[in-house]
Amino acid sequence: MRFGTFIPQGWRFDLVGIDPAEHWETMRRLVQRADEGAWESVWVYDHFHTTPVPSDEATHEAWTLVSAFAASTSRVRLGQMCTCMGYRNPVHLAKVAATVDHVSGGRVEMGIGGGWYEHEWRAYGYGFPEVPERLRMLREGVDIMQQAWLTGSATLDGRHFSVDGAIVRPLPVQDGGIPLWVAGGGEKVTLKIAAQYASHTNFHGDLDTFRRKSDVLREHTDRLGRDFAEITRSANFNTVIAETEAEVEDRLRAIEARLAPYLGDKLEGAMAQYRLPGALVGTVEQVSEKLATYGDAGLGYAIHYFPEAAYDRSGVELFERRVIPALG
Repeated sequence: MRFGTFIPQGWRFDLVGIDPAEHWETMRRLVQRADEGAWESVWVYDHFHTTPVPSDEATHEAWTLVSAFAASTSRVRLGQMCTCMGYRNPVHLAKVAATVDHVSGGRVEMGIGGGWYEHEWRAYGYGFPEVPERLRMLREGVDIMQQAWLTGSATLDGRHFSVDGAIVRPLPVQDGGIPLWVAGGGEKVTLKIAAQYASHTNFHGDLDTFRRKSDVLREHTDRLGRDFAEITRSANFNTVIAETEAEVEDRLRAIEARLAPYLGDKLEGAMAQYRLPGALVGTVEQVSEKLATYGDAGLGYAIHYFPEAAYDRSGVELFERRVIPALG
């Protein structure tokens, strides 16, 4: 199993209490530490407004951060989970990603999806198309990006995007273009797009859900004549880990106390995500056993969100020392 970690960027109120003037230094320290350690990749979210409550708290922009991370590191791979296709013209996005790939020396991953956060869609003037339209945008955009990275130009007269001989040079550093991670578990459309274009998928939930989505993905690849094994399946996990169950509960209480002033009546729902079957919350043994079970079901890449990372790295360090060596 391979491992990635999210860098706190404010979207989940994970930089509150830190002076905004210190946010970049906080993120830089964390990404450089990951670069020197056991992680294969670092990730940010592509969002503009905090969740689950839009607020005036900072949310730093994903692609700007990825570019800064590229210039601040030398080894670790760099991704977004996931870029929303509706937020940027796809050929412009392909150009941005190719440039960042050069800055990084060929370390960029492209997480891409249809998007879901209605509040920021509307606030930024993108409207909020129905799900089928957002997925058509995703398909058209992925087609454009693949053309751009493989041939250096793109042409498509689509329903949502129209480009005519758009030049994207230089090509990405990586042979075959930037790896595409198609995010989402929609069984009729999203997983079909993934089966055609993706080197990685990203869908999450409980173990039974992961197995079902994997079976659907295999059905799509079989129909397309593609080798199912070519696609690495990944999932994101909210991760809180400690040596004892009592220490785990202490960590959860500390997270709740930090979020409480900002979330109001959304606090209970936000904390409930750490009790869901798909969360990795527990002792080293409990977390390792659960991850191993996902691995047995075909999970090849686990990406971890540590809500404490900007304030307390002891949980991250424990995971690095005890879980990654056992399962990596």
